[in-house]
Amino acid sequence: MDKDNVKEMARIVYRALEDKKGENISIIDISGISPLADYFIITNGSNDSQVKALVDNVEEKMHEAGHSQIQREGLRSGNWVLLDYGDVVVHVFDRENREFYHLERIWSDGRKIENIDEL
Repeated sequence: MDKDNVKEMARIVYRALEDKKGENISIIDISGISPLADYFIITNGSNDSQVKALVDNVEEKMHEAGHSQIQREGLRSGNWVLLDYGDVVVHVFDRENREFYHLERIWSDGRKIENIDEL
């Protein structure tokens, strides 16, 4: 997939999370350090209902844009949901699990995107 299309996918995810008030949305460009994906997008909700709303909105907006989800993990627990779109992987946590797993620290070798306009 071309880089412009991947960047557009990341923008769609970011806006979908922002629309549902995702907390501390973080985009990490891991393209130079991992074959897993180009971007990890990480956020959290304040409760299980918000986590579900965030996930539902991402899925809806990505589907509307014609992007297929490869895999979804963790929705039943509501603690950590992973949405895999290939080059873009979305992590939606509850607050406690986001602090515990602290993916931003684990992937700190990646380039943190400070502003969506950088994409």
